[in-house]
Amino acid sequence: MKFSDYLSKYLPNILADTLYVVCVSAILAIIMGVLVGSGLFLLRKGKTKATKVSYKILDIIVNIFRSFPFYILIFWLIPFTRSIMKILTGVGTSMSTDAFIVPLTVAAIPFFSKLIENALIEVNSGIIEAATSLGLSTFQIIVKVVLREALPAIVSGITLGIVTLIGFSAMSGVVGGSGIGQFAIDYGLTNYDSAAMGYAVITLIILVLSVQILGNLVYKLVK
Repeated sequence: MKFSDYLSKYLPNILADTLYVVCVSAILAIIMGVLVGSGLFLLRKGKTKATKVSYKILDIIVNIFRSFPFYILIFWLIPFTRSIMKILTGVGTSMSTDAFIVPLTVAAIPFFSKLIENALIEVNSGIIEAATSLGLSTFQIIVKVVLREALPAIVSGITLGIVTLIGFSAMSGVVGGSGIGQFAIDYGLTNYDSAAMGYAVITLIILVLSVQILGNLVYKLVK
C-alpha cells in the first residue's frame, strides 16, 4: 500500500473512528472514575467498622476488574454488551464500533477510579481539616477542596489513562469495530502488507505522543 493512498483513502476515517471510541469511553470512564474514586477515598478515611469493610469490598471489586486482561474482558462482557446495545439502539449486537465502547469503558472505569483515589489521598490532610472546621459538608469538601487540590495529579492520571485507552482501542478489529485496529488487521495482517501495518503503528505512536503533549500542557496550566 502506498503512503499517499493511506493518507487520502484510509487515515481520515480510521482516525475519526478511533478518536470517537476513545473520547466517548474516556468521558464515561472519567465520570464514573471520579464517583467511584471519591467513594473509595471517603470510605478509606472512614473510622467505623462498616466503612472499612465497605472500602475493602469496593477495593477488591475494582482490583478484580483491573486485573482482567482486556482481550478476555471483551469476550466475557459480550452478553452485557448486547444488553446495553439492545437498550440504546434496539439491536443487540456486540460486533460494532459502538458496541466496542462498552468493554472499553468497563475496562477503563477501575483504572481511572484508582487514579482518582490515589490523587485524592495525596492531598494534605491539614487542608481537609481546615475545610471541616469551617463547617463545609462532605460534598463541598470533595468538590471544592479535595478535587481542586488534586487536579494536577488527576490531569496527569487522566492523560495516562487516555494513552492506555488508545492502546486498547487497537483491539477493536477483533470484534468487528472500526479504527486503527481494524485497518491493521484487515489490510496489514490479513493481506500480509507490512507497509499498511507500519502506517497503523506510526499513526498510533503519533496519536499517543499528541495526547501526552496536550496532557502535559494542561498539567502545567492547572499546576
